[in-house]
Amino acid sequence: MIGLWLENQILSLRHDLQLPGVGTGEALIRPRLAGICSTDLELCRGYYPFQGVPGHEFVGEVVEAPGAPEWIGRRVVGDINIACGQCTACLAGRPHHCLRRRTLGIHAWNGCFAEYFTLPVSNLYLVDPEIPDEAAVFSEPLAAALEIQSQVPVQAGMRVLVVGAGRLGLLAGLSLALTGCDLAVVARRPRPQVILREHAIPYLAAEDIPPHQADVVVEATGSREGFDLARLAVRAGGTIVMKSTFKGDTRLNLSELVVDEITLVGSRCGPHPEALRLMQTKAIDPCRLIDAIFPLADGLAAFEQAAQPGTLKILLRP
Repeated sequence: MIGLWLENQILSLRHDLQLPGVGTGEALIRPRLAGICSTDLELCRGYYPFQGVPGHEFVGEVVEAPGAPEWIGRRVVGDINIACGQCTACLAGRPHHCLRRRTLGIHAWNGCFAEYFTLPVSNLYLVDPEIPDEAAVFSEPLAAALEIQSQVPVQAGMRVLVVGAGRLGLLAGLSLALTGCDLAVVARRPRPQVILREHAIPYLAAEDIPPHQADVVVEATGSREGFDLARLAVRAGGTIVMKSTFKGDTRLNLSELVVDEITLVGSRCGPHPEALRLMQTKAIDPCRLIDAIFPLADGLAAFEQAAQPGTLKILLRP
């Protein structure tokens, strides 16, 4: 089996990978498209010591499902968190925070940048025929963007700023715009500015951020500097939603956060059904974010392109 392999921060293309075994309750999936995201790039930089096949954004077809033949041939996306179902977090209804959690292509579970991969059937969601593969592959990052609204009650008229107009920042902006909030996005590159303008979403440069005005700031830069901008923008008593994952640390003035009563919200995975619904109704069409589609055999070149400043979404096709 062909696939990408990450080991000691070195990404390689291998032709000798074993076809994954499929246990009862699991599905063997052939990806139709897979997306490279910032977390994948950060894994290559040492964000987390992962060894194996990376990749967690996909739309695929089930080719084998022991004990669940009704899934065979179905087009699916999936939750990337593989929970044990037995720990205190799982029993409390928080499987995304399972104490023994494994994560597709990120921690202890081979991902989708290969000809085949597996996931539990319970993690899968059917994709409506009206949603093309090029949109469905965005289900995971769009769900992550929607998680913001499940954590913070964003309402019409609230002043909301998204810091960062990359892959996730744009999806956050597109989804937040549906709430009717007073939204702006920090965007410095022409391509994101064009997409925002097409959706009538105001954008501004970092140096033009009004200080201490925003009720909610979403930090999606993938950089240490992003938090400083978010801290500048948020008002006293406001909320900063953290969406960045990157290698390294950032410094916080905790006293300032205490004095100004700032709420910090870590935000990760979100609701696939809502993401699929928004794409089916075309309330959100993420296809404009696609820069290129590479064959899996050219996966190393795809990663090089994805890492270039200003690149939005690069997809792989097995």
